[in-house]
Amino acid sequence: MRTIALLLAYDGADFAGSQWQTDIRTVQGALESAWEALTQEQRRIVLAGRTDAGVHASGQVAHVQTDTRHSLATIWRGLNAHLPTDLAVQNVGEAPRDFHARFSALQREYRYLIDCAPAPLPQLRHQALHYAGSLDVPAMTAALQLLEGTHDFAAFTTATPTQRSTVRTMHWTRIVEREWFDRRLLAIELAANAFLQHMVRMIVGTLLLVGRGRMTVDQFGEVLASRDRRLAGPTAPAHGLTLTAVRYPPGLIRWVEPIERQNGTTKVEQPSSYVHEE
Repeated sequence: MRTIALLLAYDGADFAGSQWQTDIRTVQGALESAWEALTQEQRRIVLAGRTDAGVHASGQVAHVQTDTRHSLATIWRGLNAHLPTDLAVQNVGEAPRDFHARFSALQREYRYLIDCAPAPLPQLRHQALHYAGSLDVPAMTAALQLLEGTHDFAAFTTATPTQRSTVRTMHWTRIVEREWFDRRLLAIELAANAFLQHMVRMIVGTLLLVGRGRMTVDQFGEVLASRDRRLAGPTAPAHGLTLTAVRYPPGLIRWVEPIERQNGTTKVEQPSSYVHEE
C-alpha cells in the first residue's frame, strides 16, 4: 500500500465546496471519480483543508492510499486527463504510510482579494470582492495584527456541534498589493495552524468595517476578546478567498518537480517540504 500526496488547484465557482456530498458537484467527488477512472480503485481521497462553495485553491493538498503500480508521472498525467478543467493536479509525491493531508499539516495559508477600483473588472468577478471605495489600510493592518498569536477565535466562526475547540494559533498576517489583469488588488493574507469554519471570511468582513471607519482598531480587538459572533462583522463573500498553501515538516513528502521530468521518466531524488505560494 502506497500513500500518494496530491497538490491541487481549483476554481471554486462551480463547486459546492471541497467535501464530498451526495449528488452535488464537489472537489473531492471529482477527484475520486478521476482516481477510479485512472486506477480502477474506489478510494477515499482526504483533503488538508475544507473549502466552502465558491472558495478557490492554488495550494490544496490531498492524500490517497492505493495499491496502484502507476508511476508518479502517470498518476499526475492521468488524473489531469480525467479531471474537469476547473480542477487540476499541480504536483504529486510519495509520502509515508501514516501521512495524513489534514493531520500532518503544520500550517495553512489563505488570501482574500479586494478590488477597490471604481468599476468592477469582469475577469475578476469570481476571484475578488469589488468594493468601490477607499479603505483605511493602515488601520486594517493594525487590527489584523491583533490576531497574531494563540487566541480563542469564537467570534469569527459559526458554532457547530462537532467543534471541540475554537482556539487557534495565527502565525502571521499581512495586507499587501497584488496585481491581476493590470489591476492592483488588496490582498489580506493569513497563516495559522488551522482555521475554523468561515473564519477567514468573518475576519475579512470585520476588517472591512475597520477599513470603512465603522469600527476602530480597539473595537476590533474587543470583538476578538468577546468570543461573541454577534459583535463581529458580516461574513465576506466566498469568491474572494483562496487557499494558497499547506505546509508540512521538511522532507515529509517527496514531491515531483516539473524540471525533474525528462523523457517520460520521473526522479524523486530531492525531497521538499515546498507546497505552493504565489
